[in-house]
Amino acid sequence: MFPSFSLRYARLPARLRADCLPTPVAEPRLVAFNRELAEELGFDLAAFDAGRAAEVFAGNAVPEGAEPLAMAYAGHQFGNFVPQLGDGRALLLGEVVDRRGRLRDLQLKGSGRTPFSRGGDGRAPLGPVLREYLVSEAMHALGIPTTRALAAVTSGERVFRRIPEPGAVLTRVAASHLRVGTFQYFAARRDTEAVQLLADEAIARHYPDLPGELAEGPLGERYLALLEAVVGRQADLVARWMGTGFIHGVMNTDNTSISGETIDYGPCAFMDTYDPRTVFSSIDERGRYAYLNQPVIAQWNLARFAETLLPLIDDDSERAIARATAVIEGFTERYEASWQAVMGGKLGLALQEEGDGALAQGLLDAMQAGHADFTLAFRRLADVLDGPEGEARLAALFDDREALAAWLPRWRERLAREGADESEIARRLRGTNPAVIPRNHRVEQALAAAAEEDDFAPFEALLAVITRPFEEPHGEVDYTRPPHDGEKVLRTFCGT
Repeated sequence: MFPSFSLRYARLPARLRADCLPTPVAEPRLVAFNRELAEELGFDLAAFDAGRAAEVFAGNAVPEGAEPLAMAYAGHQFGNFVPQLGDGRALLLGEVVDRRGRLRDLQLKGSGRTPFSRGGDGRAPLGPVLREYLVSEAMHALGIPTTRALAAVTSGERVFRRIPEPGAVLTRVAASHLRVGTFQYFAARRDTEAVQLLADEAIARHYPDLPGELAEGPLGERYLALLEAVVGRQADLVARWMGTGFIHGVMNTDNTSISGETIDYGPCAFMDTYDPRTVFSSIDERGRYAYLNQPVIAQWNLARFAETLLPLIDDDSERAIARATAVIEGFTERYEASWQAVMGGKLGLALQEEGDGALAQGLLDAMQAGHADFTLAFRRLADVLDGPEGEARLAALFDDREALAAWLPRWRERLAREGADESEIARRLRGTNPAVIPRNHRVEQALAAAAEEDDFAPFEALLAVITRPFEEPHGEVDYTRPPHDGEKVLRTFCGT
């Protein structure tokens, strides 16, 4: 049933990991399985057996060829450096080559204690497992680079966090689980050899077009190019987050992926009413990871990555710092270009003009002044092109419509220079601005039904619509509407 494993990371030096078997659970039950992703990964679905799959995805049985391990990493958590974190409740089974020839990690999350558990139980509650499943699959459907969810299994055991909750195990798929914190772990120990091994692994897996080890010129150019490539992917990634109103919630360096994928969906959430100061995470008491801070924090995290590469970039420390600093400072320009491209698409623009960034910011300012819903405001731009009734539907989202009324003529004037008719622009808009996101109140309702009533129907229904985000959903439940006052979710919680 399982594809064969390559065990690439397991063959790196032993100090990069801790070999560890998952801890079996009492009563594994498969509650979600991503057949489309499984097909992509090369699973033999004709031989699929739900009972056997539950045993494997829970960690009760190790698939043939896998060698489970916990990866070592450190990290800055809310700005404070912790020299040893590591996979405290996750195990990498190994890598598989998917049907497109890409190497993909398969990891169990919530599979029990490891040498990096730091006193924790190594388990995961059902709610956070289902949240990651929902949101990561929604992000994939939105076209945002992300880890993905292959399966969720309930354990038949209780996990104690704020309250006792059903336990679960998530099977996560990633381009790799290399993080900024992975490099920090070894840089803090002055293990330059390990840092170089990790850098070479990152290049081989994610940036194979960079200069090779035997390329002409100083070897340091290779690692400076790696830094520049990671900066570019992170700038693009965060710009896409900002374009969907997504708030990661815990942008620690150990949650910053070298591949440029979104990773670790803890207290993540999507904004309803647009406010750039929005924070959901219950542990982010000072708003470090608020929506508007995400680009700045990404740059800060990348500076920490640059620090780990300095000995590889140049033997002269001052020269290495100067060269790496120039790359980190380039993040701002790269991010702004990515953000303007994202926002241009959200405004229906296929061409680029100098004032497009200001035009996008003008709409955001109007949305903030009018307390408008972020997702619906962009979605209803297409309705405006249908006629006066469509413009009224957009205006109905705004408590104060003065700023919107001043902005709309500017937008129409800009659209006139696109050289496309309004029906084509409306089509673009509906293909870029989602109708459905995993709204926090709908996610919480689905998680509560599963955890409290063992009812997974709301989860399955929500998953079905958020993985087709650009289609208008039909049915009794309106998944497009913002929450009523009594439904608003103001705080989200980690599962650790």
